[in-house]
Amino acid sequence: MRCVIARFPFDLTRSGVLETMKGIKPEPVTGESVIIGRRHYPAKQVGQVITRQDRRDFSAGEVLRAMARLGFTCRTLPAAAPAPGISPLQRASVMLGAPAPA
Repeated sequence: MRCVIARFPFDLTRSGVLETMKGIKPEPVTGESVIIGRRHYPAKQVGQVITRQDRRDFSAGEVLRAMARLGFTCRTLPAAAPAPGISPLQRASVMLGAPAPA
């Protein structure tokens, strides 16, 4: 299947990606990831290996779209839950030295 990553067209196949990633040790995942085989790879690492381009030349989203079209499972970071807020009065009290609300 033809995929465009960093403005360059690539003819990628599922078996070709599996073969290319065989023997590549996954880096620690801190953001978007792709599951290839039983391993979780960072999206940027997969893009760098299969395109032989610098990681700064493409986005993780481009790699995730291409890998999803090839049938690989892609994961994004879950949205962080908003921290419970304190009222402006409580914030001012803490700034003035009062103990933080429990």
